[in-house]
Amino acid sequence: MREIVIIFDGQCQLCQNAIAFIQKRLEITALDFHITDHARYNLTYDECAKQVIVISGNTTYRAAAAVAFLLHARGNTVLSRTISASGKLGELAYRWVATHRSSLPIKALTVLLKRVAR
Repeated sequence: MREIVIIFDGQCQLCQNAIAFIQKRLEITALDFHITDHARYNLTYDECAKQVIVISGNTTYRAAAAVAFLLHARGNTVLSRTISASGKLGELAYRWVATHRSSLPIKALTVLLKRVAR
């Protein structure tokens, strides 16, 4: 399998727990966008600040598509296909999660991810 690089918000607990969850079954290179050389990946700081970015081979995935790709690569194909099939709804859900990290549902998701990533 090709190298998978994830550029994410390393200061976000939800993001950190999600990375740990992915790493349980998948070898990845996880880079905090705050300290990553964005130009190396032909990205800008602003692009990386808005969404998770996954690079695999010559393909770059962003936001919900990145999440779907990672879940598929990890073996969670049903959830991956659900996100992919949801189209714009999946993107809206991703944006909502990204902008509501301090909300109760997202805090609960953060705790859940931490538990399953152990």
